[in-house]
Amino acid sequence: MNKIKNTLGRLIRSNKEQTQFANTRTDSVMLQTGMRGAFGKPQGTVARVHVGQVIMSIRTKLQNKEHVIEALCRAKFKFPGRQKIHISKKWGFTKFNADEFENMVAEKRLIPDGCGVKYIPNRGPLDKWRALHS
Repeated sequence: MNKIKNTLGRLIRSNKEQTQFANTRTDSVMLQTGMRGAFGKPQGTVARVHVGQVIMSIRTKLQNKEHVIEALCRAKFKFPGRQKIHISKKWGFTKFNADEFENMVAEKRLIPDGCGVKYIPNRGPLDKWRALHS
C-alpha cells in the first residue's frame, strides 16, 4: 500500500515575452506586447514541500523490503533536491512499534479496524472491559 503525502496544489504559469527585431534603415526596433495578456499560460503543477517533510510512505511485507528500497532509490531521482529513505519501526501505518504490536493485539489492547487499529485503554467502564475479555 502506498500513500502520497502531498497533493499537487499549485498551478505554475509562464509568460514568455516574444522579442522580435524589425530591421529598419536606422536601427532595430524591439516588439513586445507589454502587460497585455500578462497572466501567462499554464505550464505545470507543483506541490509545496518543506525540509524534512515526508513525501511518500509505503507499507509492505517484510519479504519485499529489498524490492521496495530499490524502487524508492530509483524513484528519488525523479524529485528535485536530496531525498532520504527512512525505514520506520512502526507497524504499517499505525502509531505503534512493530515489536510491541503483536503483544498488544494478543492482550486485546488493539482491535483491527480496516487498514488501521483501534487502541483500547486499560481505563474506562467495567462492562466494556468485560465484553472484550469474555
